[in-house]
Amino acid sequence: MRVLVTGAAGFVGRWLTDAFRRDGVAVTALATEPNTVGAPLLSHARMAPIAWMYGDLRSDAYVSAVVQAARPDFVVHLAAISHLPTAAADPALAWDINVTATARLLHELGRARDAGHGDPMVLIVGSGEQYGRHDDADVPLVETALLAPRTVYAATKAAQEILALQLWRSTALRVVVARSFNHSGPGQEPRFLLPALVARAIALRNAPPGTPLLLGNTSPVRDFLHVSDVVAAYISLCRRGVPGEVYNVASGVGHSVAAIVARVLRRAQVSASLAEDPALVRTVDVPSLVGDSRKLQLTTGWRATRTFDDIIDDLLHAATH
Repeated sequence: MRVLVTGAAGFVGRWLTDAFRRDGVAVTALATEPNTVGAPLLSHARMAPIAWMYGDLRSDAYVSAVVQAARPDFVVHLAAISHLPTAAADPALAWDINVTATARLLHELGRARDAGHGDPMVLIVGSGEQYGRHDDADVPLVETALLAPRTVYAATKAAQEILALQLWRSTALRVVVARSFNHSGPGQEPRFLLPALVARAIALRNAPPGTPLLLGNTSPVRDFLHVSDVVAAYISLCRRGVPGEVYNVASGVGHSVAAIVARVLRRAQVSASLAEDPALVRTVDVPSLVGDSRKLQLTTGWRATRTFDDIIDDLLHAATH
């Protein structure tokens, strides 16, 4: 069995390639350049059985070479600008990478299939951010809920999904779409919420008494999964997902940012006052973003196995060891 993973040097990509490796799957992993692969999760021993190919998915020649070399049974398309402020700062780049590069990849996979070189299952990884703002009565959100993206990142992911499903309808390229809600764990960059909060909590242990913990909006409610559960969901969708269908990858449980902060501080054994930092406040924050994953569970048998406290504890352990 062969799998092609784009964005393999990223946070989820590193966990996913390692999980496939442990399952004995032949992995072709894509990254922009070799120096992006030096993350702690992928030690030299773990990287050895993985075939890395370096380049830019915006290059037709690179994409063609990758598809010809990999001949995948499964494709997991993770490569994207996934940080909301980064996408907002350069919308043209975000659209180019998140949508146009996806079009190149899917087109090449379709050409290879039409030439008789396999018929891979292609998992397109989208985001719960695509849903945008909804009434509280609609939460947890199901897959039939209206998509109303409020950020550049969410809009590109919605467009990516439209593109992929159009190809499924018109060419029968076997595409499955995941709409993933928030997830975290060791290896995630500190510019994201949970690792940022853990880093600040640890820093407060040695800070002068009365040093506040700086925050942005504390009222938004978010749904978090451990990255290992997200990876398990992606593998389940590769093997048992239904082409042309969309699946939420979510816990179904919401936590307000204020409650998350309190939980992080408690598990870090730190006391601190809270203060708002205007630089961290985002006006486009969706008040509540919680997903219903029953469709995923019924189709694949997937279940989350890690708790929210497990995420925090694993981040604390990684940051202090």
